[in-house]
Amino acid sequence: MFNDIGPLELVTLIVLAVLVFGPDKLPKVIQDVTRTIRKIREFSESAKNDIREELGPEFKDFEFEDLNPKTFIRKQLDNEDLGLKEIRNGFDLKKEMAEVTDAVHSRDSDTSSSSSSGASGGRVDMTKKPETPDRDDRPPFDADAT
Repeated sequence: MFNDIGPLELVTLIVLAVLVFGPDKLPKVIQDVTRTIRKIREFSESAKNDIREELGPEFKDFEFEDLNPKTFIRKQLDNEDLGLKEIRNGFDLKKEMAEVTDAVHSRDSDTSSSSSSGASGGRVDMTKKPETPDRDDRPPFDADAT
């Protein structure tokens, strides 16, 4: 439960508890806290059992930890019935990426050869300066409109 509390933090909590509750009341407070934690655990276990009974016999292997998405996915990936390992092993990402890059490079070489023959194929040449519109094409400036 307290896996991430270090020794210094534990000593600090004990000293703080002694200062807040005092050495006389501290044992009673500890008993009350442990009793409350025990009741909460009993309540949660009874709630889990009630839910399992209501779900019926088809959910007898149901665990509430499976509701955590990470646990569910890990459990499903370990399941051999699904055949996910065969699918994963049959999929070669490097080969697929090589095929895609080859297709893209062949398309680029095809379009560059067609663009050198005169057809631009919808591509924009970024080395050219854009054409500036003539001054006569602009609408007149209206100072009152702004």
